[in-house]
Amino acid sequence: MQLFYNQNISTETETFFFDKEESKHIIKVLRKKNGDNLLVSNGLGFLFKTEIILDSDSKCQVKIISFEKQDAPKFNLHLAVAPTKMNDRFEWFLEKVTEIGISEITPIICENSERKVIKNDRFEKIIVSAAKQSLHYFLPKLNPAVSFSEFIKKEKTGQKFIAHCEETDKKSLKETIQKNEDVVILIGPEGDFSSKEIKLAIEKNYQPVTLGNTRLRTETAAVVACHSVVFINQ
Repeated sequence: MQLFYNQNISTETETFFFDKEESKHIIKVLRKKNGDNLLVSNGLGFLFKTEIILDSDSKCQVKIISFEKQDAPKFNLHLAVAPTKMNDRFEWFLEKVTEIGISEITPIICENSERKVIKNDRFEKIIVSAAKQSLHYFLPKLNPAVSFSEFIKKEKTGQKFIAHCEETDKKSLKETIQKNEDVVILIGPEGDFSSKEIKLAIEKNYQPVTLGNTRLRTETAAVVACHSVVFINQ
């Protein structure tokens, strides 16, 4: 099964065109032609069965034959993660948490962050590619980067956690998660959250948690946190 994405289609759509890049892939690489079927999602839980009616490698057109809707997850998992110094590590994180089943991602700029400029265009492409590969009908939401202080000011529902490395009283994340509840988890930069940031998070009712007995890289910690929440909710 191969899945395609088009965020602009809905149940009211009858026909639509793929962009030039996707059209070339469909016609030139996959060698699809008029009459062939394609499965398309809009990232909102819908799966559309379509048929190619114009096999152009620059503007492939399809018509919608039928559609079905997948039930939404019973929980929302939001990871706020400090971008890593090496961009490819953050891209790896985005790919893996999309495959596992993340709902929402916000890059947060912390006091110890070494990367402070974020370009979401490439990140969006990585998320879409990973969702296609893992056959997810719900596309994770990628928010613009914000400062830690700005993120922490916004009210969040559900369980709220901050994973940090300071030697303080912390509970295990996997033993603290409640099933079928929304979850927000803060993951810090390579230099960890500052003491000030940890204190501010706790004041905002974020629970300090540990992800295990070893010190993890930022991107690894984020993947472990994502998998823990999804596994408990299965």
